[in-house]
Amino acid sequence: MRINDLHGRRKKTEKSQWGVAAPSTSERFKSYGHAHKPMAKKWDHRFSAESASRKGNSLKQAAKFLSKPGIISLGGGLPSSEYFPFDSLDLTVPTVGKYSEAEVHAEGARLHAGKHDLAQDKSIFDIATAFNYGQGSGSAQLLRWVTEHTEIVHNPPYADWQCTLTVGSTSALDMALRMFTQPGDYILSEEYTFATAVETAAPLNVKVAGVKMDEQGMLPESLDDVLTNWDSAARGGARKPFLVYTVPSGQNPTGATQGTERRKAIYKVAQKHDLYILEDEPYYFLQMEPYAGPGAPAPAPPASHDEFLKTLVPSLLSMDTDGRVMRLDSFSKVVSPGSRVGWITASEQVVARYKKHADVSTQGPSGMSQLILFKLLDEHWGHPGYLEWLIHIRKEYTQRRDVILDACEKYLPKDVVSWKPPMAGMFHWLKIEWQKHPHAHEKSIPELEEEIFLASIDHGALVMRGSWFYAENDIAHDTMYFRATYAAAPFDKIQEAIRRFGEALRESFKLQA
Repeated sequence: MRINDLHGRRKKTEKSQWGVAAPSTSERFKSYGHAHKPMAKKWDHRFSAESASRKGNSLKQAAKFLSKPGIISLGGGLPSSEYFPFDSLDLTVPTVGKYSEAEVHAEGARLHAGKHDLAQDKSIFDIATAFNYGQGSGSAQLLRWVTEHTEIVHNPPYADWQCTLTVGSTSALDMALRMFTQPGDYILSEEYTFATAVETAAPLNVKVAGVKMDEQGMLPESLDDVLTNWDSAARGGARKPFLVYTVPSGQNPTGATQGTERRKAIYKVAQKHDLYILEDEPYYFLQMEPYAGPGAPAPAPPASHDEFLKTLVPSLLSMDTDGRVMRLDSFSKVVSPGSRVGWITASEQVVARYKKHADVSTQGPSGMSQLILFKLLDEHWGHPGYLEWLIHIRKEYTQRRDVILDACEKYLPKDVVSWKPPMAGMFHWLKIEWQKHPHAHEKSIPELEEEIFLASIDHGALVMRGSWFYAENDIAHDTMYFRATYAAAPFDKIQEAIRRFGEALRESFKLQA
């Protein structure tokens, strides 16, 4: 797909499409034809009773009539924008290629949003629209942008895919679990997984069954084995799980990234057992070049946007011929966590159910956030400028990854700690050879982990205990890990923290400095 052609391929749209609480779907924003592709599989047999009972918001359904020419609305409870105490919004943002804080402060682009820009034909999005109520699917303006972005990057191989905006991926995960699971169910995930995912499922009385991992993350043969040999009696009568939660790129906490063949193999197991996959990908664009060792020169940047996109491992969504993947995307790791804006991509049937839930719970993401993102992504950068920003962010995180790896090479005692260089994301996973600890025969693994953790705190370095990321806390584990992140601390602080952690390990293991 020609990225620079997208603006020219945008369909002509009536001005009413951009109005307050205007209903919209991804279907009207796709730039290319998809009718030649197969239709998605139906998932009625997997939806929960809660999801099947949802009827949506009847009042919001009336919003479609607001586009009727000349209509006078006394229906919806939409406040008049004259009572919004905001007249304009001004932002200073980077121009392409000038991303440092100093450059943005000195010569950044000034973006302006007025209160009535839509009525005055200055923009298709303004304060009067964005700051009012909206649909659960989010604004049509930003939905168009994420639909085009999804088409550029993933081009799902079935016809009836759609996007809808979310209040970030944690909210999307919570809603997806309620759509697909019943109390007492299990879902499947890596044996070490995102702690918040486990904690989101727990109040729903949903547990996580751990799947074995290696340096590329989830092992398809382990996934197949867990399902083939599922013992309902041993699992408290729980039915065989069908929902998989995975973070394929830069997995939290391990930093593991599934390669292309690994993703294909996982998808094949999903087809065999009729699984539905939640593909949570906040770190997808933080995929990096292989670590070349201390002091190695930085790799050359990609020569084009197409080359950049080709360096990325294809997503599960891009392999999904059945419509059995819900992809969770987010701006949290590449623009701002506080925006609380993301989106899901799934089949039309699944998205329709998601929107019915959103309309009576989260509703859409903050209109203020949507307006800010629209001004930056659509009106200022466009798709080419956003890809340039992603290339920049990847380079920055690669430098950070290399700094922490260099520090580990320099300061950690390799006879008791080892690691694999992460290929994406912001986490570094450190394996501890606890069997070599002088108290290994006297203390349990949790006791040893606690001792090392507190020793690190005493030395002034905070790293996360691996046990906090168990998918299953109620089974015995014979490995010990710690998770470090290189996302935020200055380079010298990253190095100093690793040095202090090395001191803590030497002290705990009674090693010579």
